Amino acid sequence: VLALIAFICIETIMECSPCEGLYFFEFVSCSALVVTGVLLLMFSLNLHTRIPQINWNLTDLVNTGLSTFFFFIASVVLAALNHKTGAEIAAVIFGFLAMAVYAVNTYLAIKKWRMNSRQQNSRQTSDYIRARTESREVDHRPEIQRLDA
Repeated sequence: VLALIAFICIETIMECSPCEGLYFFEFVSCSALVVTGVLLLMFSLNLHTRIPQINWNLTDLVNTGLSTFFFFIASVVLAALNHKTGAEIAAVIFGFLAMAVYAVNTYLAIKKWRMNSRQQNSRQTSDYIRARTESREVDHRPEIQRLDA
């Protein structure tokens, strides 16, 4: 929502002298809005479960991390080059707010990614131990005959 508000604020600016900062901010806010919206839609409709080949936790982490970084850069550049108009000031404020929200989401995504990595490692270890134990147990495998019988 903050990315949308920042995008609307930047679109209301009618003229600019050095427009590079404005165009970059416009690109960052629009890109973050579209990519985050697509991911939100996929997670909301459970479409991500149909593509298990993609690590969705890592995808979310990369999206939020890059959005945090680019919103910071775009907001700093726009703040340095702005002409003190209301729309530019509002865009800078909403840009920094969006950056803060993306930063919090990045922190939460890192925690979730680490937790899933630990669970996956422990699951692989327990599967390995179970397989080794089962391969040593002769009683449960009728195809192997005992030598003492």
